[in-house]
Amino acid sequence: MTASVHDAATANHAAMEIFRALDVRTIALLLDVDGTLVDIAPRPDEVHVPDDLCRALERLLERGGGALALVSGRPIHDLDRLFAPLRLPVVGGHGAELRVRAGEIISPVEPLPSALRAALARSQDFDPGIVVEDKGYSVGLHYRNAPQAKERLRAHVAAVRAEFAGEATEVLPGKALFEVKRPGVNKGNGVRQLMNHPPFAGRKPVFIGDDVTDEAVFAILPELDGVGLSVSHRFEGVAGTFHSPGEVRRALKRLAGT
Repeated sequence: MTASVHDAATANHAAMEIFRALDVRTIALLLDVDGTLVDIAPRPDEVHVPDDLCRALERLLERGGGALALVSGRPIHDLDRLFAPLRLPVVGGHGAELRVRAGEIISPVEPLPSALRAALARSQDFDPGIVVEDKGYSVGLHYRNAPQAKERLRAHVAAVRAEFAGEATEVLPGKALFEVKRPGVNKGNGVRQLMNHPPFAGRKPVFIGDDVTDEAVFAILPELDGVGLSVSHRFEGVAGTFHSPGEVRRALKRLAGT
């Protein structure tokens, strides 16, 4: 076993032990989706959510008094489709949407102009492998299937933002992704807002994430007396690192007793 493989196995064991010791009655379980709960797919609409994961989440939601939420860059309607028939509490769109209770969605973010979104979507003209994810309040440009187009796509995003300089936007990079969104919209602020609402208020947040888009949550956990765990690679301040989404699913099933 190489040193790197040994280190990964040791880190995964440590994350499992941290998770094993959790009391779902006193924590708020916060879970990123792509790359954390489910494996990354070539296209966002191609990910697979296993049935046993849904059963574990449903059981944890019940045992934890409702204090379980998805924290994702995906919009809420997309998460509902993936996890159907579950309708979980959600921080969606990197914090642009919030649902604490079924049927009540808070969307404090103004949509991007349709002309700006259309201009960004024209990136498909120079490489059909680019996948455009138009969420209204943001536009994600995925280049996983067109890695050779990364720099051209970066230049395209910069040119469109310059064309619409009067609109306040920023670029959030992710895994094979550039996402153009409103400034100040991030998962950390979304989680901070979520933790003000019962049944999350007063609990210890435990967050699992895998990407640079999750760093905003890791950064605020100390002020909330929370615990951060990562997937695949380590981020500053995390308490442990799972080897893969499969290991996260295994830990959740064990915690749920399913």
